[in-house]
Amino acid sequence: MPQDYIKKILRAKVYDVAEETPLDYAPTLSKRSSNHIFLKREDLQPVFSFKIRGAYNKIAFLSDAEKQQGVIAASAGNHAQGVALSTQKLGIKALIVMPKTTPEIKVNSVKALGAKVVLIGDAFDDAYQHAKTLAKEQKMTFVHPYDDADVIAGQGTVAMEIFRQKTEHIDAIFVPVGGGGLIAGIAVYAKFVRPDIKIIGVEPNDSDCLNRALKANKRVSLNQVGLFADGVAVKKIGKETFRLARLFVDEVITVNTDEICTAIKDIFEDTRSVAEPAGALSVAGLKKYVEREQLIDKTLIAIESGANINFDRLRYVAERSQVGEQKEILLAVTIPEKAGSFLTFCKLLGRRNITEFNYRYFNECQAQIFAGISSSGLEGDKVGIISRLEEHGFLVTDMTQNELAKEHVRYMVGGHAPCELHEIIYSLEFPERPAALLKFLTSLGSQWNISLFHYRNHGAAFGKVLIGVQLKPSEKKALQLCFEALGFLYVEETKNPAYQLFSGGKSEENNHE
Repeated sequence: MPQDYIKKILRAKVYDVAEETPLDYAPTLSKRSSNHIFLKREDLQPVFSFKIRGAYNKIAFLSDAEKQQGVIAASAGNHAQGVALSTQKLGIKALIVMPKTTPEIKVNSVKALGAKVVLIGDAFDDAYQHAKTLAKEQKMTFVHPYDDADVIAGQGTVAMEIFRQKTEHIDAIFVPVGGGGLIAGIAVYAKFVRPDIKIIGVEPNDSDCLNRALKANKRVSLNQVGLFADGVAVKKIGKETFRLARLFVDEVITVNTDEICTAIKDIFEDTRSVAEPAGALSVAGLKKYVEREQLIDKTLIAIESGANINFDRLRYVAERSQVGEQKEILLAVTIPEKAGSFLTFCKLLGRRNITEFNYRYFNECQAQIFAGISSSGLEGDKVGIISRLEEHGFLVTDMTQNELAKEHVRYMVGGHAPCELHEIIYSLEFPERPAALLKFLTSLGSQWNISLFHYRNHGAAFGKVLIGVQLKPSEKKALQLCFEALGFLYVEETKNPAYQLFSGGKSEENNHE
């Protein structure tokens, strides 16, 4: 019953260690959208994330016997730090199981709070299963990151604070969703106290476990999850959190990586703080909802849920935010290989800033250009640029939304292969751990030749790899089985126009029909 959760939220012990975070007005976001936007600053918690609320509330209510035995948790970051700080405060021993791919800065911060750390596996699911096994063996209490009533109640105190801080009318609250603990706690409290307020979940479009579950009317397990917003990279929504979401959540919006990066920039411009990708999800969803519904003069709240971002990830965020806010257009342009073509191309762009320019001689007739061009952000602006180039005989391919172009090709434009290679191209996610490359190459053995390899790390647990392998079409299944045995997520990119235009061998498009 909702009343049971309301009692739990009102009785929560979170303030022994957590802070009542401010609800800050976002002037720049508000002006741009013609609405009144507020940010609930959970990035200002002692562990830079809302996770401390649920973790502490769960542990504080354990019996003396349970506290004596200690607690165990599985996490790749924020939950781990919440559990570690909670147990330090209460004088309880803690064991945290983390994937081997967890960045060292997060592992060290958990250790610094006094918890013992065990590293196992490449992903959260590996750590989760091992933690459950250890909990039984060592008779320790497992502190679930989201699917637990006391954890949900701890997260629900966020809504309680919002209503104390904003007593006037609120139209909607936007909440990031991973396993669902935060949105379940906020939704059950909000709908009990002020049922007119819309509760809208926001998920990455490649990790939308709640969105899929609501559409299927049952919990579903995703085959794979995107790793950019690692704080919400969950394959299956929690059982109890899904039950509550079905009752109290109005809608779920999904956003892409570029929209998340733009939201990180939006938050920085208003607060001078840097949110992690999962922490900026709600702002990305809010903006998308405002545009879709054409909202004006509404009061909207976004939960800025965390700021545990690796410093080396900021470069990637800055690059992608330009595309996300449509301030940079990526074009592949074929021009005649003759004197004056470059000059004509540049004159057609006028006084626009060229953010990137890659050129490689292809043959005596044509040249391929990969160009980044500044834009006003309006869709008509891009259409105008492309039309102007095409009117003067240039063949133009819009690469602005091509993931292969954004992740790899823009950094490796070096010309086509000089001959037909019979290569098949794959993009795959590569675990950031010692000897991962050696393990990968060893598994391939010497049966296939690697003809292209580009690696791109954007500061997450997994990097991005583009690989070309020379093999017969009949051998493709064997190679894919090799990827699957390693647990790599892969997509064939042989037909991708970004590869075909800038890196493919001659007549490559007909090699693998």
